[in-house]
Amino acid sequence: METLIIEKASQILNKEVCIVHRLLGGMSNYTYVIEADGAKYTFRLPGEKAENFVDRGIELKNIELVEPLGITNHTVYLDLVSGIKVAQYVEGEILSTLDRHNHLEAVSNTLKVIHRSGLKALNDYDMIGRLKKYEKLNHTHNDNYFVLKDHWLKLYELYKNDPLVLCHGDAQPSNFIITDKRALVVDFEFTGNNDPYYDIACFGNMDFSDAKALLDVYLGRKPTKEEMKKLIFYRMFQTLQWHQVATFKHEIGLSEKLHIPFDVVALKYLEKATQLEKEYHEV
Repeated sequence: METLIIEKASQILNKEVCIVHRLLGGMSNYTYVIEADGAKYTFRLPGEKAENFVDRGIELKNIELVEPLGITNHTVYLDLVSGIKVAQYVEGEILSTLDRHNHLEAVSNTLKVIHRSGLKALNDYDMIGRLKKYEKLNHTHNDNYFVLKDHWLKLYELYKNDPLVLCHGDAQPSNFIITDKRALVVDFEFTGNNDPYYDIACFGNMDFSDAKALLDVYLGRKPTKEEMKKLIFYRMFQTLQWHQVATFKHEIGLSEKLHIPFDVVALKYLEKATQLEKEYHEV
């Protein structure tokens, strides 16, 4: 794979390229730091069948939309067919490797720049349509998923008319780069118009308590019961969504190929959805 990356990156940059190291994290992509003429870049090679989940044309439009906000690195190249992307490298630390609670203010500030920009994506995130699309990709289905989805759909009626703003769409800690002064955010594959609470819920990907702590900072106060319920609602959707993605990865053989038990991962997401539904009604 590394030979392929060097060859492709050299063609794109028209320079001799070497690989510095691979960046870990995420379920979908292989990302490497590369160097050419003393300058560093990130090179993203999407995982198998990633095109089922991401529209590269929309991704490019959203990158072009947010770059002027100054909260992300510059994309040098994005192939709309393969999804290969080269971007300028940012010196900093990936937030998932740090104490996340020490950087909540910086993360909140970055998300507010996006949410309050007044910009609109061409696409809405469309949670219900997205779940239906993902379900059609899979041939095996867990009955408990549909039970939980039905419960979630009943809650959806409470929030479906809330206003949508531009959202990152995958604001988990591994997508934030902490520099000396701020938190930059990368990876706009899932960007679209959505509720700001969606991004805050994403931050709880590693531990939902992170999302709760971020909500406190984002609001500048403790949330009301209804605000906490809303956060849980969006996190529950995310566990249902990633259950479908993990199921798909297992079906196409990535559990064996990558030595990651995606069938187990899929079940754990359903367990989280069950816990979140219970928590929603106990708030």
